[in-house]
Amino acid sequence: MLRTRLNDALKDAMKSKEVRATSALRLILAALKDRDIAERSKGNGDGLSDEQILEMLQKMVRQRQDSIEMYTKGGRDDLAKREAEEIEVIERFLPKQMDESDMRTAIETVIGELGASSVKDMGRVMGTLKERYPGRMDFGKASGIVKEALV
Repeated sequence: MLRTRLNDALKDAMKSKEVRATSALRLILAALKDRDIAERSKGNGDGLSDEQILEMLQKMVRQRQDSIEMYTKGGRDDLAKREAEEIEVIERFLPKQMDESDMRTAIETVIGELGASSVKDMGRVMGTLKERYPGRMDFGKASGIVKEALV
């Protein structure tokens, strides 16, 4: 379903001559195609699932946020602006992100359900969170909160 939305968005962006959106969507679809090929070589003929596509999109956003930081430090505001525009395009396909209080509540719930009590349980907690909240939670921040809670 997400794959279809991406392809349709590319067609729409091309029709309306949105240069930045067209470019960003082509980058997304190229990355998706590369990962699909890698999945097929592992024996998964269907390619990436929607959850895996969401993870890929989140990673693309994080990469662009890092780039913006570097470009801003280097005085390249033009490049930082371009990266920010790409983030806007990518975020159209991501579900609404959880805020920190919702994240903390979800983490506490999972820790309670699993009976996690030490940092050794962090892998199980993170695995469950990734299963339940794909694309909705920033797992980089979540791992810090989980580590805090389990210490």
